[in-house]
Amino acid sequence: MRSLLILIDGLGDDPISVWQGQTPYEHAKHPAMDALIQNGTLGYLSICENDIIPESCSCILRLLGVDKKDIPHNRAYLELLANNRDVSEYEMVLRCNLAALDESGRLAAFNGQGLTAQQMREAARLCDGVMKDIEFIHLSEYRNLLVLNKEAAVLECAVKPPHESVGENAGELLRELRQQSLAINYFLQETAKRLQPLAHDGLHYELYPWGASARQGLPSFIELHGLKGGAVCKAEIVRGIAKALKMDVLTPPAATGDVDTDVRAKAEGALTLLEQNDFVIAHFNGSDEAAHRYDYQAKADFISRIDEQFVQTIAAQYKEPLRVVICGDHVTSSVTGKHSDGCTPVIAGYLNTSGQHIELTSYRDILNFLMKESD
Repeated sequence: MRSLLILIDGLGDDPISVWQGQTPYEHAKHPAMDALIQNGTLGYLSICENDIIPESCSCILRLLGVDKKDIPHNRAYLELLANNRDVSEYEMVLRCNLAALDESGRLAAFNGQGLTAQQMREAARLCDGVMKDIEFIHLSEYRNLLVLNKEAAVLECAVKPPHESVGENAGELLRELRQQSLAINYFLQETAKRLQPLAHDGLHYELYPWGASARQGLPSFIELHGLKGGAVCKAEIVRGIAKALKMDVLTPPAATGDVDTDVRAKAEGALTLLEQNDFVIAHFNGSDEAAHRYDYQAKADFISRIDEQFVQTIAAQYKEPLRVVICGDHVTSSVTGKHSDGCTPVIAGYLNTSGQHIELTSYRDILNFLMKESD
């Protein structure tokens, strides 16, 4: 029997007052998920369990069976791998957001708010080639990476994630990083000048580097579990994780990493991967993005679409017995716009067969259920 993990990023949430305390998951329509519960279990678990930080890299690696000691401190290197690029042992990579600042220098948005997709591509073009010692890599929309020579002080510098820092002074948030690296300080000064023409309506735009990481290896998925694994995903971090674990990776052309992604194409991709793999993870990032925008309605609607276009498609078209888990990796609050390590819904059940009762008391129960040998 093969296994499918449907990971809805940031699925956990806070109660929404206008919905009489329902969360987006509770408010969404999900008859296929409800049917799976009838042949399985619904629980609420913390994937973090207070010993890893509530963010996608560490939580997804944990759900894929990577030991805590092997989980990277930061995820920039994995996002680089997602784009078929690697670094040497003498280099490092940083995540780099295109951030919106207000007139007083406070972080107004971590995601290039107020700019169109075309303007964000233009911003990336303006930031490219500023320094020969810093390689600027544009990923998508507001997301970028910086590659430069390894500096121990930068790797040790703890920069607060921008999505956790809205409303705070950007200069103060980046002060230590800029003091530790003359190269990064000069790069930020020059790119800020180049980005000035994009300013409008009291907002201006600057780069926000954070999450420095060096090259780090991970055990392969088959070494961890004795199983062949595949992933259908768009988000850079999930593609990077899958490539680091040497899993098969499929990204549908119309996948976006947001609520406008092609959900049905992901279902078709999962069905394709299940033909050749013992285990498949299908990752959906739009729920997390919607919550960061405080858009609880969009998050609920996206969960409903996943049920209708993904879960129902798998249930209708996959004819063999299948273990299925549907869960989040962490809480992303539509109230605060931030991550937390609270509990996320976890559904575990069977398609086209029945099985033993499934206990859900820890993330380890998810692993024990999914990572059994393929029958």
